[in-house]
Amino acid sequence: MSAARSSGRAAAGLLLVFALLLPLGSRAQQTYPIGLETQKTAKPVLHGRHWVAITGKPLAATAGAMVFQKGGNAVDAACAMLAATSTMWDTLGWGGETQALIYNPRTGKVVGINALGVAPSGATVDFYKSRGMQYPPEFGPLAAVTPGTPGGLMVMLAEYGKLSLADVLAPAIQMAEEGYPIEAQAANSLEKNKKRIKEWRYSREVLLPHLGQEREAPVAGELFRQPDLAATLKKLVAAEKAARAKGKSRKEAILAAYDRFYKGDIAQELVRGVREEGGLFTLEDLANWKVRIEEPVKTDYKGIEVYKLTTWVQGPAMLQALNILENMDLKSMGYNSARYIHALYQSMNLAFADRDFYYGDPYFPPAEPIQGLLSKDYAKERVKRINWEKNDPSIGPGDPYPFQSGTNPFLPLLERWNQQTPEKKVPDNAQAERDYERTFYAGTTSVQAADAEGWVVSITPSGGWIPAVIAGRTGVGLSQRMQSFVLDSAEGPFNVLEPGKRPRATLTPSLALKNGKPYLSFAVQGGDSQDQNLLQFFLNVVEFGMNVQEASEAANINSFQMRNSFGKHESKPGKVLLSEQVPPWVRYELKRMGYELTFEPRTSGPINAIYFDREHGTFWGGSSHHGEDYGIAW
Repeated sequence: MSAARSSGRAAAGLLLVFALLLPLGSRAQQTYPIGLETQKTAKPVLHGRHWVAITGKPLAATAGAMVFQKGGNAVDAACAMLAATSTMWDTLGWGGETQALIYNPRTGKVVGINALGVAPSGATVDFYKSRGMQYPPEFGPLAAVTPGTPGGLMVMLAEYGKLSLADVLAPAIQMAEEGYPIEAQAANSLEKNKKRIKEWRYSREVLLPHLGQEREAPVAGELFRQPDLAATLKKLVAAEKAARAKGKSRKEAILAAYDRFYKGDIAQELVRGVREEGGLFTLEDLANWKVRIEEPVKTDYKGIEVYKLTTWVQGPAMLQALNILENMDLKSMGYNSARYIHALYQSMNLAFADRDFYYGDPYFPPAEPIQGLLSKDYAKERVKRINWEKNDPSIGPGDPYPFQSGTNPFLPLLERWNQQTPEKKVPDNAQAERDYERTFYAGTTSVQAADAEGWVVSITPSGGWIPAVIAGRTGVGLSQRMQSFVLDSAEGPFNVLEPGKRPRATLTPSLALKNGKPYLSFAVQGGDSQDQNLLQFFLNVVEFGMNVQEASEAANINSFQMRNSFGKHESKPGKVLLSEQVPPWVRYELKRMGYELTFEPRTSGPINAIYFDREHGTFWGGSSHHGEDYGIAW
């Protein structure tokens, strides 16, 4: 990530950034004056009456549209987009993990889908430490948790969709079997990572079709075929078809395909291939894993209910930050003023410090103190910790237990936490800095879908990104999520590796309801930046009156003070990412307050979102200009 600083702006540019700092009011659409002209968003708002489909790649958005045109609902379309993005390796593969929030119009409730894989039975703290590892590795067979995306897709489809698995997987099967014109982003990532890909037999056979040539990866526009993956997906469809022929219901037939993946011949080949590469999966690990349908957590921000998945992801940190910020008059500070940036930065640090210490798999004891963490009174106590004159690099986790009438079982660890802070800082050298930022923004994709019936789906899938180990002849690229565990309870007592346990992930779909009806559906990719960007997107809409596209493109900040969820789990206290458009007087004030400033031309993050226009009964879709994300509406 570049640290280049802007050396000055022409008069028109200064007018733009000055306008960006002003409170934006409550207009549905907002433009910024530059002389006599108007600065508009880079992408237009998507307007739809019947449906909206948005995801990380244009072709995958088309897959969602195809399924909508078949008569599918938003769940069907979301599953088709998930299948397509996994097939396209859009920073995820089929062996990754899927996290979703679904609004069910029949019940008026939001449900959570937990399809995060678990540590295999052989993955213990002693196993990794005996190999001289401080953490599980970033790449390779020992970085993989059990595959979650296939199960998550099939459970969502079985429970809430309308179409068959064959209908939903058809675009992905066609892409895998006939090939699709691979885009430059994925093709160049394969070439860049080819040395590591060559370490794994099945990965190099699939991902490097020109082995021995100067360029061994495909080139942009070349048809990229994956016959093994196509065969695996066809086996799922065949299992569904066979079950239907025996008189099974639609749901039972889809779950028969689920069983073939996790208990049948696909599982056998997956385990064989993983263990050939040195991995730890067993048939029992796959058979015992299951998708969980959960009740999400929520908070109320000025009458808007905001929903997140619970502590097995970082989502509640955004809810905590909203609770803290609700105690401030953000609008009067001015959008991206020095004081507003400081308020965001400190509030996020308070929330993420709690994430680093208290979040983990809720299905393993002890129970995370989520009631206390989301208490409004706890947020008021945390606000008192903010130093309004300068950045506080010593911000650490608080104690939420008194706010749920409990006693903290980890007080000695809590007291030691800040003493570890110097050890967790990134070393002061260029390579360490590059490695840190690469892992901090470890990518994924997002999927957003909504329909006229009222179904809304927000998904943040991930895992199995390039470079990935492909498991045998399945074509399935495995997750790298094991690295998010810690091996020492002093670094996070709720997130210590255990067999069968889920690592705390960064993945964080979001849904917001207003007056009991969907208001916003939004998600973003980008590791530890995700809930930072989503927090600011939400405030852009609610506090500053931006429409969904403006809020998706608007300049955000990123704090690096929390501990990285990947790699060596390091931090950069006081470092902040800003847009290059931030003016000199704001930069000066932030430097005075002790911040280390870095800059990028685009800092929104690749946000995808849907706004529900209740007045007109229509959808507004937003898709950031940050990456290759794309949407289609009708």
